[in-house]
Amino acid sequence: MIMDKLIIKNVHIIDPSQSLDEVCDIVVENGVVTEIGKDISCECDMLNAAGLYAAPGLVDMHVHLRDPGFTDKEDIITGCKSAAAGGVTSLLAMPNTRPAADSPETVRYILDKAKDADVRVYVVGAITKGLKSEEITDIAALKEAGAVALSDDGRPVVNTRLMAEAMQRADKLGLTVTAHCEDLFLADGGKINEGRVSRLLGIKGIPAAAEDTGTAREIALSEAYNVPIHICHVSTAVSAAMIRDAKARGVHVTAETCPHYFTFTEDDLLKRDADFRMNPPLRNENDRRAIINGLLDGTIDAIATDHAPHTPQEKSDFVKAPNGSIGMETSFSASYTALVETGIMTLDKLIRLMSTAPAEILGINGGTLSVGSPADIVLFDTTEEWTVDENKLHGKSKNTPFKGKMLKSRIKYTICGGKIVYKDK
Repeated sequence: MIMDKLIIKNVHIIDPSQSLDEVCDIVVENGVVTEIGKDISCECDMLNAAGLYAAPGLVDMHVHLRDPGFTDKEDIITGCKSAAAGGVTSLLAMPNTRPAADSPETVRYILDKAKDADVRVYVVGAITKGLKSEEITDIAALKEAGAVALSDDGRPVVNTRLMAEAMQRADKLGLTVTAHCEDLFLADGGKINEGRVSRLLGIKGIPAAAEDTGTAREIALSEAYNVPIHICHVSTAVSAAMIRDAKARGVHVTAETCPHYFTFTEDDLLKRDADFRMNPPLRNENDRRAIINGLLDGTIDAIATDHAPHTPQEKSDFVKAPNGSIGMETSFSASYTALVETGIMTLDKLIRLMSTAPAEILGINGGTLSVGSPADIVLFDTTEEWTVDENKLHGKSKNTPFKGKMLKSRIKYTICGGKIVYKDK
């Protein structure tokens, strides 16, 4: 539903970009925020949001839309419906599609299809052709086609020289490099975290050192060449500590984690449910606590989802299933439940982690409700509890570790560019 002019009345606005935390009205006109204040009156459509909170639309900087090539799992349109249902108004689409997003043609395909989607789609171009770590892509051409970032996510860039070159080229072009940190030789085909649970289950594990070694390499490159790097899906205490130390030295490093890393641990794998298998894997309780501390002290800048859809058939075998879980529809509520409802974190801080900071890292127009900004708004009820029913989610795949979990706080409306793209029934 598109309205030329809309007023959202009596809503409690949380906007870290403006240090705004009060009940106000928001006026939206032609897709833009035009006024914020108290007791505003206008000749326009009205949405009475008394009792609800409003925040800048969430920015998910780590999403696998599976399009092109794997549209049995998800596609751009269905993935964006899932995003809207979770309060996400901007997302960053990862390049491990088929073909990979390593050419201007594939980048343009994604952006063209996204014109009909419910939310804004930004594209990550591949660092190497075919994600093979053998030959660097035409980075300038990818940017010209519309890519805003670079990554080989899904696997690391094994060739360190190519990674260093890409980071330097990207810096000159104003592109964000996001790094999947993993030493494939240490990972060696493991399935879950190497530790007590992997030994109990008799399943080959992935040592935390596989992630930590990759994180150390990217930090070293960033510091040596004085260029930025963004570390994806941080899951270990050691990686968080290295990022913290690097920031203290002035290294241009930012980082993200995902709700599953501060909600679950490797113990949840004892039920042998493949929806709890992702890469990096769920770690131990010490790691989980370290991730929360990293979010609290600013070591970890953003919460993303690593939304990774797979079919029920693929996920039916615990050992053989591919890694990955979906997350956009549950990300805000899961984070609120784990961090805000428990008193660990303020709501303002959570919105910064899920909206303002990721928009700043990517350099996109979002993460704020300031006058003149796009009318990308999420409205939510912090008092409502709901149980995740995977069969009622909006994407094609159902592989969520949050299924059956009671969560606090529910998305009620998502507005993107002044259009109501989701309304809770």
